[in-house]
Amino acid sequence: MWTDGGVLKLSAAFLAALALAACSNAPQRADCPAGKVCLEYGNNSEPQTLDPGKANLIDEASVISDLMMGLTTDAADARPIPGAATHWEVSPDGRVWTFHLRDAKWSDGVAVTADDFVYGLRRTLDPKTASIYAYLLYVIKGGQAVNEGKAPLASLGVRAIDPRTVEITLEHPAPYLPELLKHQSFYPVPKHVVEKYGDGWVRPGRYVSNGPFKLTAWRLGDRITVEKNPLFWDAKNVCLDRVNYYPTPDVVSAERRVARGELDLNTRFQSNRYERLQKTLPGVARTDVSLATAYLAFNASVPAFRDIRVRRALSMTIDRDFITRKLLRAGQQPAYAFVPGITANYVKDGPKLAWAAMPFAARQAEAKRLLAEAGYTARRPLKLTITTPNNTDTMLLMEAIQADWRAIGVEVKIEQNETGVAFNAYRSRAFDVGNLSWYGDFNDPVTFLGLFKSDTGAQNYGDYRNPAYDALLAAADQEPDAAKRARVLAQAEKLILDDEAVAPVFFVVNRNLVSRRVTGWAHNAPNFHRTRWMCLTAPASAAAGG
Repeated sequence: MWTDGGVLKLSAAFLAALALAACSNAPQRADCPAGKVCLEYGNNSEPQTLDPGKANLIDEASVISDLMMGLTTDAADARPIPGAATHWEVSPDGRVWTFHLRDAKWSDGVAVTADDFVYGLRRTLDPKTASIYAYLLYVIKGGQAVNEGKAPLASLGVRAIDPRTVEITLEHPAPYLPELLKHQSFYPVPKHVVEKYGDGWVRPGRYVSNGPFKLTAWRLGDRITVEKNPLFWDAKNVCLDRVNYYPTPDVVSAERRVARGELDLNTRFQSNRYERLQKTLPGVARTDVSLATAYLAFNASVPAFRDIRVRRALSMTIDRDFITRKLLRAGQQPAYAFVPGITANYVKDGPKLAWAAMPFAARQAEAKRLLAEAGYTARRPLKLTITTPNNTDTMLLMEAIQADWRAIGVEVKIEQNETGVAFNAYRSRAFDVGNLSWYGDFNDPVTFLGLFKSDTGAQNYGDYRNPAYDALLAAADQEPDAAKRARVLAQAEKLILDDEAVAPVFFVVNRNLVSRRVTGWAHNAPNFHRTRWMCLTAPASAAAGG
């Protein structure tokens, strides 16, 4: 503080701390109790919720899937393996699945029963929950009618045969169900806690989990802390005692924290720093071709976007080759389709945008013609705003697209927001153009194509609607022959591409920073890395002296 004489007095303790910091390269790492193994996890953004029935963002799912476990779960390489269920049977027609639960407990000691799964599924579909992922559960018999308030919760095709047996009846065969059941929207929910606290059950001190970890603290803007759940059925094989998840929207700052040893991993790095990172942090920057597509959504409530000529002109003039090869530079590929080529159960060399083979200059000329035809000229230019999350990569990307669109006479503003704020705008349709990436929830084309069904709801951000498209997806659901099903789904994708439903930009590359101390990390396209499988080797000896 300032003294009467105007001289700043620093305490001896503060001076000593400054001196220690100046002569030490020790990371400012969270204290870990002696003898414990603690993982410091950079998780990109602040979760909006840890409620399995209400979560939407990948960064939320990363935490929730360490706390909770569905009937199936992710292996280290993201394959579906038995989770809360030890095994299951499927009826000959593929519609009735019977799951047998293992002997397990919630983190408060109460037994996990079939009723918890029934309750969780009904809760996700309950219109009062307003789950953005409710449409995923339409695969369950009666799911859509329940979610639309046309049928009671009890009519849903799921029942507890006994405390350890869950039966799920489907609307149609879905051989990918084990993949789907890994998703948080299918998780059980502790009925005895939710009925006591309502939506407030997710607060620390109330949150009850059935997975490898339990929630102990959540300091907004700082960290979420989970600790090993001693009542987890496989606790003896869980190495980590504690995980701290930090919001790390500044990826360059997060990179430095990984380099200093303050973070053990971060779920993103700035794409165009990949080559540099290979030299400065060899073996730490890890990339995989991802089951994901980056795209722009056109809000159908904006009058200009009801004209396909406008949507086509904007999509045509995105210089995808420049974006992927010159701007991002981490292995991303230009996207002229929506379903990534690595997706399982699909056709080889699927449909593409009709103009994909046109040279870029020819596309620009055609776009100008289309805009003029739609009534947008130099005297009456198209004006729009791109709403985007405010991380470094997306800002670089949006500035490149802004330049591409200005080149054809479009006046473009960029509105950047925190991730949660941006997605709230997308969900409420308070945007013109939205910048999004869709990561497959399971490895099947339906996880991508299902976004555009008329009944999908909030995640169909552009509100695309086409009865012919809906009919094709419905036909694919009823097709037992895998090859024929794939061809029907390809017809559906061709429709959304021909309709310019969205503007696919590039196929994503997973970009993670993973300390060489972390073991158990397995490369996989879905980018699901559950900390249950991870551990840390002992740190290198600290340098002596200061």
